[in-house]
Amino acid sequence: MSDFRIRPLGDRVVVKPAEREEKTKGGIFLPDTASKERPMEGTVLAVGEGRRDDSGKLIAMSVHAGDKVLFAKYSGTEFKVDDVEYLILSEKDILGIIQG
Repeated sequence: MSDFRIRPLGDRVVVKPAEREEKTKGGIFLPDTASKERPMEGTVLAVGEGRRDDSGKLIAMSVHAGDKVLFAKYSGTEFKVDDVEYLILSEKDILGIIQG
């Protein structure tokens, strides 16, 4: 477990989303007032202990603090701590771990 201040419960994960794009692929810089797409990748900061199956057995998490992950576009709940945006989501909303 990391030293992050929020400890997620069950199969939840705290992710710091990647920075939003400041310019388009064509090189056009976007002003702060432009609607920027929400990033779909980020870094896992903290993970819960896992979920329990129907018999009560604990199923360990597949992701760990420090993993770079790809997650579903509109999943999770956004929140801010000290003006930094974070996302808390269920492990099932993580689509994959980014390698390299």
